[in-house]
Amino acid sequence: MLKPEAVEAGDRLPAQTSFAVRIEEGLTLECGVHLAPLDVAYCAYGTLSAQKDNVILVCHALTGDQYVAETHPVTGKPGWWGRAVGPGCAIDTDRFYVICVNVLGGCMGSSGPKTLRENGEPWGTDFPPITIRDMVFAQARLLDHLGIDRLFAAIGGSMGGMQVLQWVASLPERVGAAMPIATAPFHSAQNIAFNEVSRQAICGDPDWHGGRYWAMDTIPAKGLAVARMMAHITYLSEEALTQKFGRRTRRDAVPSHEAVASGNSLFGEIFEVESYLRHQGSSFVRRFDANSYLTITRALDYFDLSADYDGDLSAPFRHCATRFCIISFTSDWLFPTSQSRLLARALNRAGVNVSFVEIESDRGHDAFLLEEPDLDRTMRGFINGAAEQAGLSQRTAPDPEAPVERGTVVTEGTSHAS
Repeated sequence: MLKPEAVEAGDRLPAQTSFAVRIEEGLTLECGVHLAPLDVAYCAYGTLSAQKDNVILVCHALTGDQYVAETHPVTGKPGWWGRAVGPGCAIDTDRFYVICVNVLGGCMGSSGPKTLRENGEPWGTDFPPITIRDMVFAQARLLDHLGIDRLFAAIGGSMGGMQVLQWVASLPERVGAAMPIATAPFHSAQNIAFNEVSRQAICGDPDWHGGRYWAMDTIPAKGLAVARMMAHITYLSEEALTQKFGRRTRRDAVPSHEAVASGNSLFGEIFEVESYLRHQGSSFVRRFDANSYLTITRALDYFDLSADYDGDLSAPFRHCATRFCIISFTSDWLFPTSQSRLLARALNRAGVNVSFVEIESDRGHDAFLLEEPDLDRTMRGFINGAAEQAGLSQRTAPDPEAPVERGTVVTEGTSHAS
């Protein structure tokens, strides 16, 4: 992993995209705790323009991380949004300098429950409660460290969309364009309820050990897997589940006469959808920390942009010059279109330049991560329009034969090529 002390205009490190920064002065959280030092891990792609005006911040969702467009170092799987971020993609790294940050509270290098304290032990459940606002201000600290004053755009889906909204609400002068996708201006009671069931699954695991599972050299794998299974159901639609699985059973899982007689036929993986969910749960356990899951889901639950404005959702965006594009999907019942419309109307009342697109899809909440041509066209059109308005050139990458000045870079660990 590379640890940059500075980013200079024209920096071009095509094979080295993963970075970590330690900000000694730290960050004061909404709960009043001053967290110092502050570790921020991120990935960056593309070339920073001479004016540092071509930066796009991609904000990840609950179970995502900074590996948006490259092979994940733990799972070996492609980046979670590689179809959208890359050369010639809707978020074009030939044109923009794209940054994706592991959120505060995460478990892939940013400060969180896995971070070691001065006593050599992880924070665990002692890690202070955080909010979406805290995540955003941690990202802002990183941009300050890199000498980037303003984002050309902030883009994200689900919890990433909440971060985009919080960026504009808290730091409107630093965001030129905003694209919140499949998200909402607050977490609903239903979503809080789903999160609580997931948290109770983790805390009820015998290997939970009050959150100090590392001390017992174990993890609450069963509880964390159930939490992931629960959440994953909410990311899909009934249509998607029916089309993909229906009521099909596994050929090797039809109960035998012996299994029926012994009473064991009820608990095997009989249906294909059961096998799929169990796979999702088991693979998630290998890459995500249970305490981070608890911390981040609670941050989601706290999120409500209008809470400090007597319920007036337009108030945080008054006098805002940021250009918005809100995107929702017809089959998303986790963050339904009604919540996107509520947000769009509030932005209209605040006098904000906002467009709203509802995309027909039967793929549920996860549609923003999948091949959806209408989404790609919408993203590309909005970004191109915002770039034209901002006066950005079509391509910012310098001549490959031209000399490139690099910032001071200290090698630390292993870099991950895109």
